[in-house]
Amino acid sequence: MNTHSATATSARTHTTRPLALACLLLCAGLGVPAWGQGAPQQPATQPAAPPADQRAGLSPDPMPITRITLYRSGVGAFQRSGSVDGARRVSLRFDVEQINDVLKSLQVIDLDKGRVDGVTYASRDPLARRLSSFSLNLADNPSLPTILERLRGSPVELITFVDGTVSGTVLSVETRPMLPGGAGGAGTDRDARPVNTPVVNLVTSTGVRSIAVPSISSFSIEDPKLADEMNKALAAIAESRAERIKSVDLQLSGDGPRRVAALYVHETPVWKTSYRLLLPEPSSTGQAADKPDPANVAPVLKGWALVENTTDSDWTGVKLALVSGRPVSFKMDLSQPLYVFRPEIAVPTVAGVMPREFEGGLAAALPPNAMRDAAMMDRSEGGERVLMSRSDAATAASAKFAGAVRDPGSPAAVLSGSNMVDYGTRSVATGGDVGEQFTYEVTNPVTIERQRSAMIPIIDANIAGRRVSIYNQSQRADHPMRGVQITNTSGLQLLPGPISVYDGAQYAGDAQIGQVGMGDKRLLAYALDLDVAVTTDTSDSQRLERLRIVDGVFERRSKVRSGVKYTFANKDLKRGRTIVLEHPRLSGWDLVDLKASEQTQELYRFDVAVDAGTQQVIDVVQERTELTRVGLLNIDQPTLLLIQREGKASAAVIEAFREASKRWAAMGDLDRQLTEAERALEVNKRDQDQSTSMMSRIDRTNPNYATLSERLAALLAKLGAMETARLDVSMKLETARLSFYDFTRTLNVE
Repeated sequence: MNTHSATATSARTHTTRPLALACLLLCAGLGVPAWGQGAPQQPATQPAAPPADQRAGLSPDPMPITRITLYRSGVGAFQRSGSVDGARRVSLRFDVEQINDVLKSLQVIDLDKGRVDGVTYASRDPLARRLSSFSLNLADNPSLPTILERLRGSPVELITFVDGTVSGTVLSVETRPMLPGGAGGAGTDRDARPVNTPVVNLVTSTGVRSIAVPSISSFSIEDPKLADEMNKALAAIAESRAERIKSVDLQLSGDGPRRVAALYVHETPVWKTSYRLLLPEPSSTGQAADKPDPANVAPVLKGWALVENTTDSDWTGVKLALVSGRPVSFKMDLSQPLYVFRPEIAVPTVAGVMPREFEGGLAAALPPNAMRDAAMMDRSEGGERVLMSRSDAATAASAKFAGAVRDPGSPAAVLSGSNMVDYGTRSVATGGDVGEQFTYEVTNPVTIERQRSAMIPIIDANIAGRRVSIYNQSQRADHPMRGVQITNTSGLQLLPGPISVYDGAQYAGDAQIGQVGMGDKRLLAYALDLDVAVTTDTSDSQRLERLRIVDGVFERRSKVRSGVKYTFANKDLKRGRTIVLEHPRLSGWDLVDLKASEQTQELYRFDVAVDAGTQQVIDVVQERTELTRVGLLNIDQPTLLLIQREGKASAAVIEAFREASKRWAAMGDLDRQLTEAERALEVNKRDQDQSTSMMSRIDRTNPNYATLSERLAALLAKLGAMETARLDVSMKLETARLSFYDFTRTLNVE
């Protein structure tokens, strides 16, 4: 491969081989050079005609594209540079879709004390506004009835299927219910329902005639001026559809030859990256792949940038820069005139207001040379910024090509991994920070024809890396993935893109990489490792650690554990494995008895070395402490004593529990006494009510009246004593309750 080649182009427009062969034969027969051999020369007897822009008095492209900077946000910054002599008008041509971005970002610079008088461009009203300016408005794609309605008062000639030619002046257009079918809309089917049909009313020499619009086969406008207006409106529609290119003219003035430049931004396809990762020949020992081995050298990363020229101009010998940043960019329609709504205000009838002349301010005006210096203060020396790479990319170790293939003289020689490293494509770009963005600066001039694409090698560097197998149970439960862990030691920013992995000289698989900064690590998985089998066993447990009393309640401190036991069986009898185990990281949990080699927001990573033909077991356990609260009397004494014997509760906790239980029991006894006193009091109250009722029904002279009276007096005396006893028990119960709650409310025992 030619190591000095800068680009590998791919056609965007596809041409079949037979057509290409036919064109080549035709070119050979007519004496016309084939593609890539240059343009045909004019005969010596006939001078070449000047270009169209030269005939128009314009410069023949005095400002070609000299530098392009492409961004990942879908825009590109273009620089045109050249020279002019005297006062010139330079025309730049852009696609109509690009013109708004150009008007938003264009800068014109005269580096030799010339003057930029201005920038002009073709500006047109929006199509709808232009069409509305004609006498016959076609802006809303009107139907035939609408067109006839807009021709009210104009003479027309209608040709109908029924009445032939009818001439007259359009009076109005209306809609009438008519039966379909017959002449003039008079249907012949008696079962048909009327249909709303547009009807044009014409004032003719014989009176007003109504003609159904569906019966009109053609019509013409008899007013020549109005007919011409309609033709102009149709021409404006066709012209608007055909507009693809717009020109921007730079008005430059000055004396003698001068250097000029123009800078602008417009939409471009996002430049992309793809990589090739060349792994060294694998170790053949039975040890794990990460152990020291002379065969384990650093892998080589080769990166390509995919650039597309979708413009209508060739990029010939331009300086190309590829920026990883994503500047904010938006679209705004600046090329078409903008009209805003203005309310119509009635003519005022009050006296007018005299104009006012304002006085000048006290601050001194900024002199013209100061404004010029302020506008140019950010310009760097020479008008350009020099890109310095942060560090040069490391190159692969050299090797003899003759000893790397089976038969050096055979076209079908088998390439080795060292061939791909030592004789592969070399990078033609340097990278470094420009401002706050990382930039790849292509060192060789780039040529990409319009509507074609190119692959440009931008990275060729040794990077730190090691072979690994990657296991994540949620991705695949039975086998890990073959992969590699790389560290970006290239000194360059790696952008998102696909990676084709080559193991030695053999294709091994594809991987995908995200944004990788300098010094960052990444795992890449490119194939399934069928030589390693994995089994898992999940276990969960909870163990009481301590029981104490806090604010009058039991606080249980427990250890909750969640673990998975992984068993890796390496069935490869020649090579060991370094397995990167990814285990879910539980928020708020701690890792037990292990230390992770790496940690992400959601994962732990562990390195597990498995020698050839062996098994390795790793038990990943995470735990957390849980605090639960239980009522002081919700644990029975036997359970509490068992917890004490296990060493989870102190004797002080047991003693406090007993004291609280005794106070609770005393409160319970008083509560039962109060309940019994209230029940006896209720029985005696019923006896009192019964005696009172019986006395109310007999005469006082009745001998039983005196007996009942004595009984009632005894009941009243008993009720008084019982009420006193009930109040005494109630007071004791309240005292016991306050004592219990005062004891437990502030009870804290370790």
